[in-house]
Amino acid sequence: MTIAKMAGVSHTTVSRALNDSPLVKEKTKQKIRQIANDLGYVPNLNAKGLVKNQSFLIGIFFSEMKTGTSPSFLVDVMNKARDTLPKGYIISVDSMDNYNEQSLPINRYDGVIVVSQSTDDDAFIETLASRKIPLVVLNRKLERDDIVNYATDDYLGAQMLLRYAVRMGHRHFGIIEGQSRFMSTVERRRAFDDVMSENHLAVSNDHIKSGNYLPESGYLEMKEMLTVSQAPTCVFVTNDDMAIGAIRACNDLGYGVPEDISILGFDDMDYTKYLVPRLTTVRKPTPSLVEAGVSALTNLLEGLSIETPKCVFPPALVVRASVQDLRNETQS
Repeated sequence: MTIAKMAGVSHTTVSRALNDSPLVKEKTKQKIRQIANDLGYVPNLNAKGLVKNQSFLIGIFFSEMKTGTSPSFLVDVMNKARDTLPKGYIISVDSMDNYNEQSLPINRYDGVIVVSQSTDDDAFIETLASRKIPLVVLNRKLERDDIVNYATDDYLGAQMLLRYAVRMGHRHFGIIEGQSRFMSTVERRRAFDDVMSENHLAVSNDHIKSGNYLPESGYLEMKEMLTVSQAPTCVFVTNDDMAIGAIRACNDLGYGVPEDISILGFDDMDYTKYLVPRLTTVRKPTPSLVEAGVSALTNLLEGLSIETPKCVFPPALVVRASVQDLRNETQS
């Protein structure tokens, strides 16, 4: 027996009720939904999508995925997006540098989340905005106000981290930067320079290295840094994935962490609490950022307003065991 027969209504009424149409009385909707639930009815999303002209596909685009975007950050964003999206939606993950204005299949997506790292992404973002597709941009603060935009304060995070190391008595610093065109790299380096300046600390050019946010670059750049005559006492490795490589390089060359060299990370990926030593880092609020972004996109898909269309999420300092306390030691 069909739902329509059991409810004593037409098939059209059943379809409207299951799609929450205002043309059906609430009491009738509840009756039909209860019958459907008792029968274990599962909506046909393909058919529903045809009726509403929806694909139930959400695109998540990163600035680039081959280098620069750490695997850990990528997985964190994907998992949180899956957990937060309403049931029935699926996600498609890709890199912005795979597309240009002509080849981007915008009509394929019901909505798009852009995880932006660079101003190079602005043309891609403008293409989406001009087509009026539901859009949320995460991770990087935009200069425009017509797009839902949630970002993190990388400068503040790096500043807190480095000031902590200074309070622990460190005076000789090094840095391993990330992908050069990413705003996170720019902001973390700006904080490094400012903290060094406010404490009247000079940094040798031999102690300034450029990686790409991947573990291998952290390993290679740290090995190169340690070939100079006097190694720094503390190195700011500007993300946790590179910090893994940096710690390994120290171990391979006979330097103890933190006994000989202290290491600072950034992001607070799940594995950092299990490293040896456990990593002092900055907790980037990626889960909250993605949850807010998906929630906003869901509202856009349903034609609802966004209460807070722009927000900068604060980071948090996470102190563990990778920084040596030098306050009682005299440094040259």
